[in-house]
Amino acid sequence: MKLKLVLILLLSILAIIFIAQNVAVVEIAFLFWTISLSNALLIFLTLILGFILGWFLHSYRLYRQSKNEFVYYR
Repeated sequence: MKLKLVLILLLSILAIIFIAQNVAVVEIAFLFWTISLSNALLIFLTLILGFILGWFLHSYRLYRQSKNEFVYYR
């Protein structure tokens, strides 16, 4: 239990340091849209998008494998 708490505190401190060092505002342009947001927020949103995309692709792969196994057992 103590190890978990120490790891959570360490990751929280690292996240706070990361956010404090990346407060510069960056401008993102995509087609006709232009958005200004902090660098840390941009990295965080990209990370979340990557997790969601990876989760969906993994789920789709498992779905396709289960569908193919069903066909082979007939």
